[in-house]
Amino acid sequence: MNTDLCWGISEEHIDFCALEKPVHKSLVIPLCNLKKQAKTAGFELCIASGFRSFQRQLEIWNAKARGERTVLNNEGRPLQRLSVSKTELMFAMLRWSALPGASRHHWGSDVDIYDAKAISPSNLQLLPCEYQESGPCAALHRWLRSHLQADQFFWPYCQDLGGVAPEPWHLSYRPIAQSFEQSLTIDGLAQLVESAPIELKKEIMQNLDVIFRKYTQSV
Repeated sequence: MNTDLCWGISEEHIDFCALEKPVHKSLVIPLCNLKKQAKTAGFELCIASGFRSFQRQLEIWNAKARGERTVLNNEGRPLQRLSVSKTELMFAMLRWSALPGASRHHWGSDVDIYDAKAISPSNLQLLPCEYQESGPCAALHRWLRSHLQADQFFWPYCQDLGGVAPEPWHLSYRPIAQSFEQSLTIDGLAQLVESAPIELKKEIMQNLDVIFRKYTQSV
């Protein structure tokens, strides 16, 4: 596989027009079918986020590192930045935001979804409470859990394994994602980070083994 696809540098695998958000070309038909099935069940399954380039992920990461975007703590509340070290800040960011180059959204195989009948995109925050109990997307989430086949769509962050926080909105299409998972290597990621204008680079490189194992491979 062309590693530029894996890192989100190339966009040749992405369809920018078929759906409301860009996704992998091979995901368009399965996702359209899922949207139709959801509509029959009474939901309007929409995509909040699909493909995200390396450059876009880098902008998000750097903005959080510089204090231009809010960083959340382990409980999902705003982090008191002055009370933590740079390394602690980095790990807090990784809890909710992927390291540029290591985001599953680079692949186009993963989407963040919501029920547009229950909540507008302007009010959507992509927080677990929106998909649990009486949250606006809870009914859609329950339907998906009883409907989806494990060899097709799955939740890579359905459990808290100590790395990425649970993301009930994040669906991955296994037939595409598994080939990207196999192509992602720590050596390639290290080279990418070293060459990128990324904030907290020193802290990332010092902890890359842990980051790769705990936040990239642990799904």
